Amino acid sequence: MIVTSLLASMLVLVVVAAAITDVRTRRIPNVLTVGALVLALAVRATMGGGALLDGMAAAGAAFAIALPVFALGGLGGGDVKLLAAVGAFLGLEPLWGALFVTIMVGGAMALISVLRRRHAQETLANLYIITKGLTRKESYTGWKGEQGDAPLTIRSAGVVTRPFGVAIAAGAIYAVFPIF
Repeated sequence: MIVTSLLASMLVLVVVAAAITDVRTRRIPNVLTVGALVLALAVRATMGGGALLDGMAAAGAAFAIALPVFALGGLGGGDVKLLAAVGAFLGLEPLWGALFVTIMVGGAMALISVLRRRHAQETLANLYIITKGLTRKESYTGWKGEQGDAPLTIRSAGVVTRPFGVAIAAGAIYAVFPIF
């Protein structure tokens, strides 16, 4: 389904507000994410049952994709809820391009941060620990590395985080205004 001008305008306002808030506070408030989700679905309901179902399916798909990353400590809860709201605004078809751009921008932000801080060796070591933990039969949660160190997550003390809301905003805006 093609995103309507009203949904597109609201989406841009929501993701810009979320990105600004995430940069300033490293949090995306529930009033913004949940409010945006409800608003998007309410507008879609006025467009008919098919539009509503498309928004619900996209919100569910985005949530289902982001939730495991959250569970592994790679995303914050606000990011997961914002992605669900973006799905509700966009619908299924445009969501995939938005997610692709979000992942690319988020990866670029992380890579730049690692290189600027000269943490490439630590990052690679942590990725190895996480990968090894995922291949074990025990649950990832609570798994300790061979030296007793748990893999770093965004909730670990001293971890440098990036405001992923910026990457989500870039992906959502790309979906509304594709440049290629």
